[in-house]
Amino acid sequence: MRVLITRPASDAPVWVAALQRAGYDAQAIALIDIAAEPDVQPIDQAWSQWAKWQAVMFVSAPAVRYFFARQPEAYAWRDVHTRCWATGPGTQKALLKAGVPPELIDCPNDQGGQFDSEALWQEVHARVAPGLPVLIVRGRDLGHQVLTIDADANANGFGRDWLAQQLQGVQVPVHFVVAYQRQAPVWTEAQRSQAALAVTDGSVWCLSSSQAVAHLRLNLPALDWSRSRCIVTHARIGLAAQALGFGQVLVARPVLADVLASLESLA
Repeated sequence: MRVLITRPASDAPVWVAALQRAGYDAQAIALIDIAAEPDVQPIDQAWSQWAKWQAVMFVSAPAVRYFFARQPEAYAWRDVHTRCWATGPGTQKALLKAGVPPELIDCPNDQGGQFDSEALWQEVHARVAPGLPVLIVRGRDLGHQVLTIDADANANGFGRDWLAQQLQGVQVPVHFVVAYQRQAPVWTEAQRSQAALAVTDGSVWCLSSSQAVAHLRLNLPALDWSRSRCIVTHARIGLAAQALGFGQVLVARPVLADVLASLESLA
């Protein structure tokens, strides 16, 4: 069974290697390209104000990598009380790799039903202090407005996401900073042919964001997806895949054991 890993090029190799070890013909074909946000001044400002944040929430592993690329030299974590929030294991691992002490990281429990903002909120809401701001580190789509740390959750470009609404509901100011850019990949003809073949040959697409599904529609327009199969890492991504026309959609948490179980069910 061929399995297509559609994560950004920086994240895909780990998944490809793990699935190949499990006996699958795993291949990478990125559906999202990412790069550093050119305007790093807001990131530097966020670091200079680190002590003022009661928590910094990272939306993804790339958010961690690009934000911590601007970490001041000789930064000491002792006497630091700012929490780091992650919605899933990939982001949590990126924080640990960046040097964040594990006791400062909050992430949904591995045994929970889902890794997302709702699960993270269940983990942290009892400890949130009203009045102390939270910073959300995220990416942006090219062409969208850049939000600085002075922008609130109502700013154009991102809107009031669910976690920001919960925080504001308990009187917590929410700020954003952009650490990286996202855009649709530019495929070679060989990649386009590989992807088009996978629409009908029984390959399984692993989709980890709704944006990836949108880029799939952009790169392969007007195709019949009714014979296609995919594994998605959240129900919302599944809805996007169904709207594109995927004939079979399975939902699995973004952990290897769950993805492997879903693949076995498709064999």
